[in-house]
Amino acid sequence: MRCRMRSNHCRLMHNIGTDIMHDFETLLRESAALHGHLCPGQVLGVRMSLLGLKSIGVDDPKGRDRKSIMVFVEMDRCATDAVQSVTGCSLGKRTMKFMDYGKMAATFLNLRTGRAVRIVAREEARNIARECFPAVTDPYAAQVEAYKIMPDAELFSAADVHVVVRPEDMPGRPLSRVPCARCGEYVQDRREQKIDGDLLCRPCALGGYYRILDGDRYAE
Repeated sequence: MRCRMRSNHCRLMHNIGTDIMHDFETLLRESAALHGHLCPGQVLGVRMSLLGLKSIGVDDPKGRDRKSIMVFVEMDRCATDAVQSVTGCSLGKRTMKFMDYGKMAATFLNLRTGRAVRIVAREEARNIARECFPAVTDPYAAQVEAYKIMPDAELFSAADVHVVVRPEDMPGRPLSRVPCARCGEYVQDRREQKIDGDLLCRPCALGGYYRILDGDRYAE
């Protein structure tokens, strides 16, 4: 099993574009440095990103193609940091969108061509990892090593998808900025809600994740 798996790893290293795949281990180290440690999710995220970039025809995500890519991540877990590390996409750049689905999945979109692919980690990859390295007693350590060399088809399912990005979700300057009629705080990029003719922020209109206790501590 190991010999066959390492042969697949050699083919993996050869087939990925040279611009984004200059050194697989370097990408893992960079990802681990951003995340704080190397774990199975990091390896999955790096592999997922490389497959996604190749599938949508992006060779240089941090260079000449940096304005051509957007990624939708469906989990706030380790793999998301790896996706950010490899692709250069981030929430602050508005090129990474967090979809709170709780799935180990991400969609890679070429903004220039419209081509998009959604990649999902296969649950059965965990069992295959243990079979690849039966002598490794720590299941996480086995997953780290196996995920480095398993073929894409054993790690992921992948499907071409159609993604519509609204103008207010694109990178660039805010398209709008309006005050909430209730709290007075400003809302950008058409996130306001119209309730009984008033424009309200989402917390005021729908309820938020926080509850104000004592008001503005800096108010006179």
